[in-house]
Amino acid sequence: MIKNTFLFLEGIGRAKEKRLWEQGIQEWNDFLKAESIPGVQPERKRAFDTQIQEAKDKLWSGNMDYFFDLLPLAEHWRLWEHCKDEAVFLDIETGERDGITVVGLYDGRECKTFIRGQTLDKQTLLAELNKYGVLVSFNGASFDIPVLQKYFGVTLTHPHIDLMTVCGRVGLKGGLKAIEKELGITRREEVENVRGGDADQLWNMWQASGDKEWLDKLVMYNEEDVLNLETLAQKVIPQLTSKTRHGTLPTLALKTPTH
Repeated sequence: MIKNTFLFLEGIGRAKEKRLWEQGIQEWNDFLKAESIPGVQPERKRAFDTQIQEAKDKLWSGNMDYFFDLLPLAEHWRLWEHCKDEAVFLDIETGERDGITVVGLYDGRECKTFIRGQTLDKQTLLAELNKYGVLVSFNGASFDIPVLQKYFGVTLTHPHIDLMTVCGRVGLKGGLKAIEKELGITRREEVENVRGGDADQLWNMWQASGDKEWLDKLVMYNEEDVLNLETLAQKVIPQLTSKTRHGTLPTLALKTPTH
């Protein structure tokens, strides 16, 4: 999708970008090959050609930060196909009394869980996050990232794809669990009925009793959050790509992986 994107050009918004596509300027090379483009003055075309050539060079060299800096947060999903191997899925659990209790990360291969009072500290978490080029969350722009920054007194500068924004643009509303249900994404039976508000209760039960069963259930619940974020991305980003490019939503046929 990034090669079809013209939003980083000055004065080009979604409407003008769509107009370019309708004129047959489907991707960067089409723009560069065209001698003239209706609605684009010659001097502006030359300036845009220079910017597009720079973008091609940056993409070829793997400099994803260049595009994340140029594009608004709501359009970062356009880079998914080029940055997914450098992505980590992030979700946090919080308690009313204790702040952050659990931070879960999943890089597509392995889940890593950071637990308050055990493995959760600023240096360890930041060192782990810095291994990845982009963070992927659900509502992380409004919740997870600001809470982490306040809790640890840091500023996270990682590029970020918020799947809640992506879901909203393809007509999927509500919380993560409701959207999972609508898309047929399942969870392990042990935590299938656990909801966000229950995470605080599980933590409190663990603190009060010392019974590791409660902590294990909380960790499993958090793991399901980050594991399912990958499946969600695989389902909804292609939908938004199709809607953006062609104005239609494809039929979902992706089989949900077991874990």
